[in-house]
Amino acid sequence: MQKSDYSISSLVDMYKRGELRLPEIQRHYVWRATRVRDLFDSLYRGYPSGSILMWETDEPIQTRDAAIEQCPTAFAGRKLLLDGQQRLTSLTSVLNGEPVSVRGRKRPIDILFNLDHPDGPPVDGVEVDSDEESPITPDDELADEADDPEAEQDNAPALAERFNKRTFVVASKALAALPNWVSVSAVFRSSDPSEFLERAGITSFKDPRVQKYNNRLAKLRDIAKYQYVVHVLERSMNYEEVTEIFVRVNSLGAKLRSSDLALAQMTSRWPNLLNELEAFQEECEKKSGFTVDLGQLVRAIVVFATRQCLFRPVSSTPIETLKQGWKEAKEGLNFAINFLRANAGIEDESLLSSPMFLHTLAALSHVRDNKIAKDEQNAILRWLLVANARGRYSRGSTETLLNEDLKVIFSGGHADELIEILKRQFGRLEIEPGDLQARGAGSPLFSLAYLALKDAGAKDWFSGLGLSLTHQGRLHFIQWHHIYPKALLRENGFDTAEINEIANMAFITGQTNRRLGRTPPADYLDGIALKQGIDALSAQLVPSDYKSLTVENYRKFLADRRIALAQCMNSFIDKKAGVG
Repeated sequence: MQKSDYSISSLVDMYKRGELRLPEIQRHYVWRATRVRDLFDSLYRGYPSGSILMWETDEPIQTRDAAIEQCPTAFAGRKLLLDGQQRLTSLTSVLNGEPVSVRGRKRPIDILFNLDHPDGPPVDGVEVDSDEESPITPDDELADEADDPEAEQDNAPALAERFNKRTFVVASKALAALPNWVSVSAVFRSSDPSEFLERAGITSFKDPRVQKYNNRLAKLRDIAKYQYVVHVLERSMNYEEVTEIFVRVNSLGAKLRSSDLALAQMTSRWPNLLNELEAFQEECEKKSGFTVDLGQLVRAIVVFATRQCLFRPVSSTPIETLKQGWKEAKEGLNFAINFLRANAGIEDESLLSSPMFLHTLAALSHVRDNKIAKDEQNAILRWLLVANARGRYSRGSTETLLNEDLKVIFSGGHADELIEILKRQFGRLEIEPGDLQARGAGSPLFSLAYLALKDAGAKDWFSGLGLSLTHQGRLHFIQWHHIYPKALLRENGFDTAEINEIANMAFITGQTNRRLGRTPPADYLDGIALKQGIDALSAQLVPSDYKSLTVENYRKFLADRRIALAQCMNSFIDKKAGVG
């Protein structure tokens, strides 16, 4: 195996020219914006940043497109990138000023550099890899906070202080407007530092900041000179051997999820599998609005091929068995998505506390040959709604819990048995008011609250639209609003958990959220009652005597609304389960 040193600028050029291609065994570009920020911070400080692994081959290996546009050359495809895709894609994107977008992410990745950053070590730790890709969480919590008009008005000094301790941040409109923050891409596009100095308010070379800023901009540009150690596998190796190296390297480094490694093992024996999975993924999005993570499609193959969900058996499972598993998995997943939408009212994956529910429902449809009796449908709905709200697959080992359910299903058990397992796990099925205390938008109970209120007829307070995640148009995407504004509660000493309780949330659209701003509830609710009627408030479980919603009564309001929400949620579950 050859070993050489390559500068980042050389690697970026190779990647951009298409001289470096991605083999089919590689996953998508999945880094969050905060990971890109941390990479630049490490390189700026000269910290070690790993190595790059390539394979130079003349074999006609199936490749996949990178997340950035590559320009084909005579050398395209001769080198395959086995380890380093996330770093090189990030570097190519930012250095060339080509923002890269990732599925499910709000905005393309862009990074800002702080000319006034403090000296010394970084103030915050880096992001730590997990086995799951980010869900719909913001690209960067701080960036979203800086773009939030309410946050800007209410807490601007604290936000500025918090950001200015950083050297790099994920770009936001609010920060990009400040003179000490410059776009990293803009710095690499320009060799003249004067535009950044002028923007920072420097009008004279006697300004003491000139030397400091020039030095920092030069140090930032020197990232392009950073040397990566590049290992190149020999041409004599075959694809299966290279795949084994890929799996071992990434297993030892814990850089890939186990589903990515399983996919790599499959694609080395199953050409074009990745294209099949992505085509099905796209079909689910177009037809049903469901985004199914690639890793979950790989897990679905394993579930149907091996009747359990662990990835370990993949390498020893015959390829024909895996192909049959994929055929059955597609049918099962289509049923699962349709059942979620049509029967449970779950419009997309964001309302699920875990994607594992897809496998349970898919397995149920398969063993019943898509013919499920009415009584079992009701039992499935009760199990689904309660398990989703309780976080069935988030309490303990996800795979152990899923296998427990799959064992019942594949052995021919009734959905009632799944409910009994749920009772043993949580003790009771009913939602009680105390369950909602200090629970916010991150709680699985939040989805149930949305579903229950939607079913009860809740509408947006300004547009009059019924609640839905499928409304077209930017202004009609369902969001939530603090009934008691955050700023008002902060000023009066309430803690974050109380402020962000589910009981203080109403489901509305983004347009409504912007209109309400910081207005006290007694004021803006009066206008809503006049325009939309008092039913618009009661449908969101807001009391008709809304004039009593003073700061002094906030905790009483929370207690009363917890009771009302719990009743609404239990009634919704009973209704779906055919009770009453």
